[in-house]
Amino acid sequence: MTSFVHDFPFDPTYGYTLDELKAVPAPPAPDDFAAFWRERYAAARAVAPDPEVGPLEEERDGVRVHGVTYTSVGGVRLGGWLALPVEPVRHGFVIGHGYGGRAEPGPDVPLPLPGSAAILPCVRGMGARGLAPGIPERADGHVLHGIASRDTYVIGDCVADLWCAASALQELVPEVAGKGLGYLGESFGGGLGALALPWDERFAAAQLTVPTFGNHPLRLTLPCAGSGEAVRGHCAGHPEVTEVLRYFDAATAAAFLERPTLVGAALFDPSVPPPGQFAVYNALAGERELLVAAAGHFVHRGLPADMAALAAARQEFFGKRLD
Repeated sequence: MTSFVHDFPFDPTYGYTLDELKAVPAPPAPDDFAAFWRERYAAARAVAPDPEVGPLEEERDGVRVHGVTYTSVGGVRLGGWLALPVEPVRHGFVIGHGYGGRAEPGPDVPLPLPGSAAILPCVRGMGARGLAPGIPERADGHVLHGIASRDTYVIGDCVADLWCAASALQELVPEVAGKGLGYLGESFGGGLGALALPWDERFAAAQLTVPTFGNHPLRLTLPCAGSGEAVRGHCAGHPEVTEVLRYFDAATAAAFLERPTLVGAALFDPSVPPPGQFAVYNALAGERELLVAAAGHFVHRGLPADMAALAAARQEFFGKRLD
């Protein structure tokens, strides 16, 4: 069993072996789970994103990066980055981010495949380019915003922000409009991806790395250092919220996800409990690949090797499915 020296007051492996992690199930879906998400998707597709591209901000590794803004559901105007290859465009990607947002494109640029264009949105409430009035920026506040109802929970609107980002990318880069898109999402972005992709046929393949929001009933029993702890504490005083969370369970949604999906899941993770990560992978309905990392959300000596293995797996995975 993986073990690291740490200061957390709990065991970030939660006592699970790899075999036990591979057996963690997904919670059953509410009867109207698919109908709920298809209705949300239809509303997002009806939005005119009206994307606007800003001036060139940087150029590196054969990629030009511009600022971009677009409109999402509720008329919310969001920002992010548009990455355009110097060479002709062959592929398109939407790239989600972790909790805390993003201040720059970061290591997601360059993209997994040559000739790739990508939009890197900041979903509502997250990062300087995703700030929205009334939505907390801190993860522990953001993850509780609107949680009293499935119709007001901010996570649903964040999923829609990804759908609208895909619409913006296809409008700005017509070369990818008729091709299957790729999705990359880590942690928060991994959980959002699992919720978003089953209903959006514009995507051909996805990578979900240490995805959050998997198996909420189990997560509520596991202490952690991430946003899940805020949800756990809130549900202790408001148990009725567990019914809302049934509609935002990444593992439940994964059972509807039939596109090829690569999951990077960790054995040790203080922020996103590994059983929830593996529940997402275990539930996937379509072709799937698993890359097991020693740890997630934790700096350790083997981290560069884990990151290199993930990058190699990602390039091979998307190379087979988008080329």
